[in-house]
Amino acid sequence: MSKKTAFYYDEYCMWHTTGEAALTMPIGGWVQPMAGGGHAESPESKRRFVSLVEVSGLMKKLDKVTANPASQEDMLRVHDAGYIEKFKAESDAGGGEAGMYAPFGAGSFEIAALSAGLAKRAVADVYTGKYKNAYSMSRPPGHHCLAEMGMGFCLLANIPIAIDAAKANHGLGKVAVVDWDVHHGNGTQSIFYGRDDVLTISLHQENCFPPGSGPASECGEGAGDGFNINIPILPGSGHDAYMHAFDNIVLPALQAYQPEIIIVASGLDANGVDPLARILLQSDSYRSMTEKLMGAADELCDEKMVVIHEGGYAEAYVPFCGLAVCEALSGERTAVEDPFLELINLQQPSPQFVGFQKQVLDGQKADLNL
Repeated sequence: MSKKTAFYYDEYCMWHTTGEAALTMPIGGWVQPMAGGGHAESPESKRRFVSLVEVSGLMKKLDKVTANPASQEDMLRVHDAGYIEKFKAESDAGGGEAGMYAPFGAGSFEIAALSAGLAKRAVADVYTGKYKNAYSMSRPPGHHCLAEMGMGFCLLANIPIAIDAAKANHGLGKVAVVDWDVHHGNGTQSIFYGRDDVLTISLHQENCFPPGSGPASECGEGAGDGFNINIPILPGSGHDAYMHAFDNIVLPALQAYQPEIIIVASGLDANGVDPLARILLQSDSYRSMTEKLMGAADELCDEKMVVIHEGGYAEAYVPFCGLAVCEALSGERTAVEDPFLELINLQQPSPQFVGFQKQVLDGQKADLNL
């Protein structure tokens, strides 16, 4: 097995457009056009992340890889045929709306297929031993996308497409998906909710997006009962609460499940300055979460771990969080210093607040018998 870390990227993914401006609402009425007109799901936070990996010198230590788009067959293992047909037709006609907060422009079908294709190849390459681990810069993201419709900037279910392709083509068995995007991974949950061959774990700001989605009480159904874990985190809980959740729920759940590969839905929007959430993580939070999961992967599944990009909307700060993840994956520390780190550390909540969140997490741990 190569011991290198791979970085999956294609510039074409940066050319996806929502066709809209403003954070999540269309311009008009009382919504004045923004300076620059930027929709939250712009390419800038992602492109700046890739740029920082390049200028830091880290990309020279990685294998930079592209991929073929996901095929129709790949998509139909996960998505309804009617949804795929409608998405393709509207994309060809200049754009449309795939679902709630999921606008897209001309050509987005092909770009979404490429985004899913990057995830698919990353999972296949790591599972078959070509690489130790990998980061897939997939855009548009996928973790809100349902089988029958898009949602929340997500147009295809990148991670489920990658998983079911690896199952069909390479005999992949048990998979664990750890979603640290600040928003609930409702799409991934819904697709695997009745299955026991994929453990889904989502840490997210409670009731943020989709509103009211992702309570701890949703544990799976049928064969999947017990194989879905939601970990709602109160706004403002910060670094220590996330570390507690990892140490006391995420890692024990992985140990109990014994996956053959760990896949991370890597939204970088729990950072302390993200415009679409109110959690106070910093770059070292993402470094620590990555290192904890790498330790689990080393123990449980021959180091096999794939990190697939989801959200993250603070253009100035996403690059530092993403670089920390890639540094951890590769074991290479660059000379880059995070200029936001001290500020966000000073903004962390009081011990009393964190103590309350830890009590809630400990109660959930007990309920899960971990």
